[in-house]
Amino acid sequence: MTLPREAPQGTDARLVLHDAALDAALELFVLSEAALASTAEAALDGETRKLGRGHWRIAFLLKRRPGLGVQALANLTGLSKQGASRTLADLEAAGLVTKEAGEDARRRNAVLTEAGLAFEQKVSERLRAHLARGFRAGGLDAVPAARGIIAAVAGPRAQQRPPER
Repeated sequence: MTLPREAPQGTDARLVLHDAALDAALELFVLSEAALASTAEAALDGETRKLGRGHWRIAFLLKRRPGLGVQALANLTGLSKQGASRTLADLEAAGLVTKEAGEDARRRNAVLTEAGLAFEQKVSERLRAHLARGFRAGGLDAVPAARGIIAAVAGPRAQQRPPER
């Protein structure tokens, strides 16, 4: 028998979460991640510039949050600074990103080019369709709750996100 997880201060104490229920939810997150990754891979199939999902993730974040630097991208994606820098350099070499002078001479902010926006759009279009099917299956009333759960799981990375359009 698994013990229930206690509700953190400031949350609804009536919600009792047992390990089995949390494991079932965790399994769904793992399977959802795999399904979304497959959708992204299918959209990237035939990409001649040898760009992958990591490149798309950076491009997507730059579309949503223009002007991010390497450190911010590393923090948001979980990549090392070196990994984020390398991915950003690949995008820049492919003509998908330009770097503009920041407030500080050492910091250069990354911005998508028109080609970068097109690259991001090609993948995001399929992923949005995939998510839309899932949200529709959950029903209109479930969408705000699902987004709230996903944001809570994302934690601080979801803070200070750009306004919804």
